[in-house]
Amino acid sequence: MSGGSIGNGAVPAFRGSDPGVTSARRWREWMTERSFPVLDDDHPARTASVRMLVVAAHPDDEVLGAGGLMARTIRDGGQVTVLCLSDGAASHPGSPTVTPEDLGLRRRAELVDALDALGVAHVQHRSLPDGALSDHAEDMVAEIDEAIATFGGHDVVVGVWRGDRHPDHAAVGWAAATAAAGAGSVYLEYPVWMWHWASPDDVSVPWARARVLPLPAEVVAAKRAAVARFVSQVEDLSDDPADRAILPPEVLERLVTDTELFFT
Repeated sequence: MSGGSIGNGAVPAFRGSDPGVTSARRWREWMTERSFPVLDDDHPARTASVRMLVVAAHPDDEVLGAGGLMARTIRDGGQVTVLCLSDGAASHPGSPTVTPEDLGLRRRAELVDALDALGVAHVQHRSLPDGALSDHAEDMVAEIDEAIATFGGHDVVVGVWRGDRHPDHAAVGWAAATAAAGAGSVYLEYPVWMWHWASPDDVSVPWARARVLPLPAEVVAAKRAAVARFVSQVEDLSDDPADRAILPPEVLERLVTDTELFFT
């Protein structure tokens, strides 16, 4: 998740003490009340032999939205590849302490460390511009096509939700859905920013397509450990306001729980 250039329909970057629209506690209560269908063993993403490609716009999207799914897939004998289409260099515009180039290198390394905490061995990086991915739609489809074909092919593609209200997420979601359809792969979408701007029963969210994945305690612990590896995002880079953490504890409380949600 990046706090870089934000286009039409996006919300401000998560920063500081911004409480969001709905508290983590209310989200948990509502999801229990709603009783969503479970992403169970009958779904292709839950088969033991699944080959899954998880696509992200920025380093950390994939762990925040689908880290539990990745950890469970590997635990159950499946294979996971991650493709990250930008290096997240625009997460701290105006930082007095780190250049975008250095930040991009740091975030790439953090992604490798985070995926290692989940047991993911295969990660592919691309360097399309953070904040301007919508200008590279066809390039992203080609990159995702290529990633789907690697390591013997992937029968399930998991991408960031197209309705997440971040232009990079929308663009990557569109490209991932397009590539998955072309390859004949099953497609799932994971929300990230939605947990910040939406509220229960929000009519702009396709709840009828939602499926939940309960996460065992050891998987939640692995996801928390993975998120902690994104030091540039979960900690302040300095005391300067431009260096504030993108993912402070009150934001992570909504994003790292004992359940993940996907749109089918």
